[in-house]
Amino acid sequence: MLRNKWHSYKFRRFKNRFFYVLCLICAVIAVVPLASILFEVVVRGAPVINLEFLTSNGLKGGIGPAIQGTVILIALTSAIGIPLGVLSGVYLSEFGNNKYATWMRSINDILTEVPSIVIGITAYTLIVIGLIGTFSPVAGAVALTFMLVPIVARTTEESLKLVPNSVREASLALGAHRWRTILSVVVPTAKSGLITGVLLAVARIAGETAPILLTILGNSYFFQGLDAPMDALPLRIFLNSRMPQPELQAQAWGAALVLILMVLALNIGVRLASRGKLRR
Repeated sequence: MLRNKWHSYKFRRFKNRFFYVLCLICAVIAVVPLASILFEVVVRGAPVINLEFLTSNGLKGGIGPAIQGTVILIALTSAIGIPLGVLSGVYLSEFGNNKYATWMRSINDILTEVPSIVIGITAYTLIVIGLIGTFSPVAGAVALTFMLVPIVARTTEESLKLVPNSVREASLALGAHRWRTILSVVVPTAKSGLITGVLLAVARIAGETAPILLTILGNSYFFQGLDAPMDALPLRIFLNSRMPQPELQAQAWGAALVLILMVLALNIGVRLASRGKLRR
């Protein structure tokens, strides 16, 4: 009987080690494509990057307008989309037990799954042709807002749901109104989750190409106004990668490395936020 128990114990140890090795192999397989992409981008993009490449316009072979355009697009999209997404998430979390909230969740889920090229075509039809009449940063920001709002709303709702009801009840018991409880107690308690969701959404839209391809068109010059075409890093990468000239393809690799570094900086911000480093 002791021998059977010993064999049973050895078999459990074997199963434990087997699944540990299996999980480790799967993790390595998942990381290898990402590592190979990063290695290729760094090897091809790093030799191109210098101060002139980062600051000069497109006519001189630089990506200064693309960097500037990406920052402007992120700022415009954040200004439009973050308030909408956060307030939508607050409504879904705090007042979401009705049919209207159910519809909103369904619409958010649909928008999250809509291909970005479809959002780009819709923005091109409604904003570029219908309202403004020209390619512009505003049209690009509106298109990216359709992608940012569902992510921010969903992460805000889930973050607020993690706040214990006892916190809300304590605030209400002290005589605070519900809106005061939400703004002064619930939202600050879930601030870390909110910041994480917002930064993840911003990192997502920073690399989108299809919506801005149909809304901002591209430009070799620095910012010329909210009603004029503008450049951006994903757009510059896409356009240069299709060119046969080796120097233009090298610029695309350099722009790709710059874009990855920008997204990496946002992800580091996410890590700091998730660990509470951004809390007061």
